[in-house]
Amino acid sequence: MKTPGTVYLVGAGPGDPGLLTLRAAELIARAEVVVHDALVNVDILRMVPRTAEVIYAGKRARDHAIPQEELNQLLITRARAGKTVVRLKGGDPYIFGRGGEEAEQLAEAGIPFEVVPGISSVVAGPNYAGIPLTHRSLASGFVVVTGHEDPSKEEGRIDYAQLARHQGDSDGSGAHLPHRLRAGGGGHGSGHAGGDDSVGHDRPAAVDRRHAGDNRGAGG
Repeated sequence: MKTPGTVYLVGAGPGDPGLLTLRAAELIARAEVVVHDALVNVDILRMVPRTAEVIYAGKRARDHAIPQEELNQLLITRARAGKTVVRLKGGDPYIFGRGGEEAEQLAEAGIPFEVVPGISSVVAGPNYAGIPLTHRSLASGFVVVTGHEDPSKEEGRIDYAQLARHQGDSDGSGAHLPHRLRAGGGGHGSGHAGGDDSVGHDRPAAVDRRHAGDNRGAGG
């Protein structure tokens, strides 16, 4: 029986190739199979060896190139064939990247794997906009929540009304969060949906573009 290869769950960072870790670059350069997400910068993909098999597995809203269950099996199949597999994800594999789900499946299948952390846009976006997520005088912590909970859940687990009341922290989220904050009963300090693009003093900034060589922020 062939010895299985290793699957590397690699964080590609927020877009800028300069923010890729040395470990990630090393693994990409010797990968035999690369399975990558939509958010991975094309300049990073140019680091993949020409002999490697490159598989696109991006997810955009309801448009999934490969259903998650099939993707898990793909990783297992390639590893069982003895291949060195790099599962390349934007940001960090374990922050809204389904890396935990893939790691569970690999462990159950007896496939060796390694998780390589990446710089998440949760911290990189605000940093590039000049916003410290914590500050001894201003912010004692920050909150990160998803804007897209698993639709198969019977009910959501995020208390949006409580988040809307929360003061002094930052919410990293998807585009639907402002609407949900409003729907959850948020009052002062909550997000709002619709055509009003105004930025109040109780909303310090909105980072509206991931970093890929440039960055943009809106200050209040």
